[in-house]
Amino acid sequence: MRQRKRKVGATYHDAGVDLEAADRVVEIISKQARATFRSEVLGDIGFFGGLFQLGKYQKPVLVSSTDGVGTKLKVACALGKHDTIGIDLVNHCVNDIFTCGAEPLFFLDYIAMSKLRLETLDSMVTGMADACKQTGCALIGGETAEMPGLYPEGEYDLVGFIVGVVERDAIIDGKAITAGDALIGLPSSGLHTNGYSLVRKVFNIDKDPSCLDRHYSELGRTLGEALLEPHRCYYSMIKPLLSKIKGMAHITGGGLPGNVPRILPPGLAARFEAASWTVPPIFTLIQEQGNIDKGEMYRVFNMGIGMVLACSPGDVEELTKAIDGAWVIGKVVQQKGKETVAINDLST
Repeated sequence: MRQRKRKVGATYHDAGVDLEAADRVVEIISKQARATFRSEVLGDIGFFGGLFQLGKYQKPVLVSSTDGVGTKLKVACALGKHDTIGIDLVNHCVNDIFTCGAEPLFFLDYIAMSKLRLETLDSMVTGMADACKQTGCALIGGETAEMPGLYPEGEYDLVGFIVGVVERDAIIDGKAITAGDALIGLPSSGLHTNGYSLVRKVFNIDKDPSCLDRHYSELGRTLGEALLEPHRCYYSMIKPLLSKIKGMAHITGGGLPGNVPRILPPGLAARFEAASWTVPPIFTLIQEQGNIDKGEMYRVFNMGIGMVLACSPGDVEELTKAIDGAWVIGKVVQQKGKETVAINDLST
C-alpha cells in the first residue's frame, strides 16, 4: 500500500517573520546599548524587563515620557537615510522630561516594520545610542517587531520611552513665574520632529520624492538634508543653570502658542516679539512654497525657537552669556481676555 506524502505545515518564516533575523537584531542592539549603561543598570539586554537601581537621591520623583518622530520617518525612508532618526527620538524625549529639571536615567525604544532590515536597524540604534551617551542616559532595552502586512514595505515606526528623576524640591513647574519675567529663546536646529505632514504636502514629497535632492542656495544644501537635520538637545547646555530658571517650554507640535501656556500660572500670558529673532531659511522656504499664512506657520512649526526659558529679569544676562545663541524674545504679562500667547509683528 502506497503511503501518502505528508504535507509540510506552514511556518512563521512563510508568514513573513524571520526569527533568525530577529536574533541578529538583538545582537546589534545589545552591543550598542551596553555602551550606554550607567552603574545603576542591573542585568543585561535580553531579560524580560530592564532593571535600574535608584541610589543617590533623597526625595526622588520619577519623570516619564513617550513620543515618536512623526512623519519625519517618511522623509528618512524616501531618502534611505536612517542614522539621524534615532538621535531625533532620544533628544525629543530628553528635552520633554528636562522641562521640569529631570535628569534622564534610561531609555527604551519600540521599532516596528514589515520586514526586519538589519542595516536600517543598525543605523537607527547607533543614533539612539550616540544621543543617549551625550546625556548619560542608558539605552536599557526595547522591542523590535516584524509585522508583515501592517507596514508598507520599506517603512517603519519608531517610538521612544524615557524615565528621568528630579529631587522633589528641585522640580521646575513654572509656578514661580510672575508678570515681568523674561522669556529667553534657544535656537532650534530646524523643524526638529514636528510639522512634517504639512511639509510633505507642500512639496508633494510622497508622490515625487526627487524634490528632496534639490539643492537650495538659501539652505546651503538639499531640501532632504535640511529636513533630516537632527532634533537639538538642550540638556547639557542648560543643566548647570537650572537654579536661575523658573520654567521651560519645549517647543514641539503647536509651536509657541501651543507649548508656552503649559508652564504659565493662571492669569498670566506670554508676549513675544517675532522681530527679535531671525527665522531660519527652511521655514521661509516652506511658507513661500505653500503660500502659508504666517500665523499658521507659528502654530505648526517652532520657527527657529526650540526651547523657551522663563527667568527673572535680573538673571537674563547670566543666562544669555552662558548659553550659546540664547536671547530675549519676549516677556510674561498679565493675561487679558482668553489669549495666553501673543506674537507681535505677524503681518504676512
